[in-house]
Amino acid sequence: MPAVKVLLNGCGRIGRLAFRVAWAQPDVFQFVHLNDITAIESVAYLLKYDSVHGTWGPDVSVDGNHIVIKDGDRVDRIPYTNNKTIEAIQLAEGTTVDMVYECTGVFLTRAKIAPYFDALHAKKVVVSAPVKDTPAVLNVVIGCNEDKYDPAVDHIVTAASCTTNCLAPVVKVIHEKLGITRGCITTIHNLTNTQRSRREIPGGHASRVGLRSGLVNLAPTSTGSATAIALIFPELKGKLNGLAVRVPLTNASITDCVFDVARPTSEEEVNKLLKEASETYLQGILGFDEVPKVIDGTMVKIYAWYDNEYGYSCRMVDLAKYVAARM
Repeated sequence: MPAVKVLLNGCGRIGRLAFRVAWAQPDVFQFVHLNDITAIESVAYLLKYDSVHGTWGPDVSVDGNHIVIKDGDRVDRIPYTNNKTIEAIQLAEGTTVDMVYECTGVFLTRAKIAPYFDALHAKKVVVSAPVKDTPAVLNVVIGCNEDKYDPAVDHIVTAASCTTNCLAPVVKVIHEKLGITRGCITTIHNLTNTQRSRREIPGGHASRVGLRSGLVNLAPTSTGSATAIALIFPELKGKLNGLAVRVPLTNASITDCVFDVARPTSEEEVNKLLKEASETYLQGILGFDEVPKVIDGTMVKIYAWYDNEYGYSCRMVDLAKYVAARM
């Protein structure tokens, strides 16, 4: 089938990395429009150069209101606009949109996402963050619950959060094989744009985390990833909770998972279960190293590392590819 025509809205960290990943799959995705509130020259520069993830291979340039991507004989001229609202996005004449990558972090309810369907006539929207609405929008963690996707119903899907993508595969293995009765997680997460580089009072921001320099502080904050697991595994609702600590790193995070399980187990069995999963039904999703601990037979402690930027972007594109195959 022809490549799915994609509009990317939001060219920040995740949007640009998802673009890199998806652009390398021209048989699946064709980018027909980019939109962000940042100047086109800045977006083009940041697509090419990334201090964390390295310089991107293709040549990237600006030609008027187009970003031009060139790699060998392949040349893509992608229209770019600066609009804060979806309704204001003007597509080139004759352009149609099959799928939207919603990566702004702003449009996170059905009502806010609706203009993608009403104004741009998109068929599907894949969101790079949890959509908080009632009834719940389907959160998909590839490898865990993509089978719940119904193309006739789920026109909005979310790749959940980066931490949920770390936690869910681990929960899947431990819960399905040993049974989780309760648990608590702490995610040690690199700094984000909500933090400041220097200690100062930001306008309108009352959070004590926001008052601390992200470069020199360990900043405790909340995370919804543990409770979000109930959207992936409904039987665990109310049984998991957790928090986050922001640390002065530019990328890569770790989740400290502590689970009480339903039956006695051992470090050897936990290692075996995780290793088997990494080599079979979660291959390419879950990696493995021998670090779990078991305390008093039924308390399991696991460190789960994750790349909360590029790794998460890869899972988002995997979800988009899964949706595209069923359009």
